[in-house]
Amino acid sequence: MPASTTKSLRVAVLADSDTRWKWGSLTANRISPAESDIHLDGYLLRGRATPTARQLEEVGVRADSLREVTAVEFLRDMAKEQYDVLVLALVGGAVQAMLHGLARAWDGRTKRPVVVTGYVGVVYEKLADGLLLRHGADLVLANSRQDADRFRAVYEGVGADAESVTEVALPFLGGTAYPAGGHDPYTVVFAAQPSVPESRKDRTYLLNRLIQHARLHPDREVLLKLRSKPGEHTTHIEELPYQKLVQKADPPANFRLVYGHMGEVLDRTDLLVTISSTAALESLHRRIPTVVLSDLGVREALGNHHFVGSGCLASWDQLDDGYRPVSDAAWVARQGVAADGSYETAFDVARFRISELLEAPGLPALTPYYTPVTAPGYLPGILARHHLGPDGSPLPGAPAADKEPSPVRQIVRRAARGAYRHGVQRVAPVIRRMGEL
Repeated sequence: MPASTTKSLRVAVLADSDTRWKWGSLTANRISPAESDIHLDGYLLRGRATPTARQLEEVGVRADSLREVTAVEFLRDMAKEQYDVLVLALVGGAVQAMLHGLARAWDGRTKRPVVVTGYVGVVYEKLADGLLLRHGADLVLANSRQDADRFRAVYEGVGADAESVTEVALPFLGGTAYPAGGHDPYTVVFAAQPSVPESRKDRTYLLNRLIQHARLHPDREVLLKLRSKPGEHTTHIEELPYQKLVQKADPPANFRLVYGHMGEVLDRTDLLVTISSTAALESLHRRIPTVVLSDLGVREALGNHHFVGSGCLASWDQLDDGYRPVSDAAWVARQGVAADGSYETAFDVARFRISELLEAPGLPALTPYYTPVTAPGYLPGILARHHLGPDGSPLPGAPAADKEPSPVRQIVRRAARGAYRHGVQRVAPVIRRMGEL
């Protein structure tokens, strides 16, 4: 009987929200070398956006272990554990803090994990800031050809090594292509976003137009796809959930709120409408007619400026009159959407590079662009937010710096965390609105 060619691969993913856990865990599976038997350990960075069990279940990725940690707890584990690949699915500042902390934790080690990071979706703001905070990882994944070109230009422009930039695609694309005959009933889905737009006026406007579309087209099913249920937290704070706004409306019977996996909702979608959600790229991958709304303007603050040239920009007035968008093939090809059938090979380069690094006798120390010398007025503050000093070591009094928390302390932490999240999600918005009176 021939020997098995399957190689065991230990992978860790550190994520700080539901969306980033989805990206990180799916990316870990996509970039793992072929014929690998993956053991996946998940770590959730403690904070206001730590995902709930329902949100984790919705992603559909099963980790062999999953636990919530502070930055210092995670670094302590990484100093002891022997992983092959580590995926940092975090906001830029947290990635930078982890890179410095890991550099110290692995100081003197001849073997260390291959460190991978990147972006959850469309990069439409803070390009230089976010990229330089991610510099230092072995692979910085770009979800499209366009992003790869921009990433390299930024790194080369500041004199940083751009070798880490690796073109891939969004890891959560897939699903059945849009059927030629459509669905019955014809289904319109509005993919809501937690923080875009922000104002009550704009969010109420979008909700009213969606409801109006349902009234004008009683033969259609009109769905409002929501990211989270009341009390849950996402990557961005949602101060005015549509669930609350819809309570003051009187929608018709063919209008409904829906949750769940975006892919399952797209299975029955005939027209996807959004402001700038990554769901638009998932929809375009399946060749579903997709609209990015121009009603509130085409503005950087909304993120819909990214879709200039896509052929997807349109208004509710046009949709009410029966308009069906046709996306621009050249634009789509540069966005990592891989609607041409090339999706299965989109991660080949990343897999090859990781295989090379895994086979190397050793990897050099992590060397981020930002150091106490290059950014003395910026870096210390980023590290301090995660209880790390300028050299990446835990600051005095950092939580769990030297021992596991006691059961009592764990209970106190959970209670405090719940109070903090309640303050961020419920009390703070009220105070801000009162201040605007």
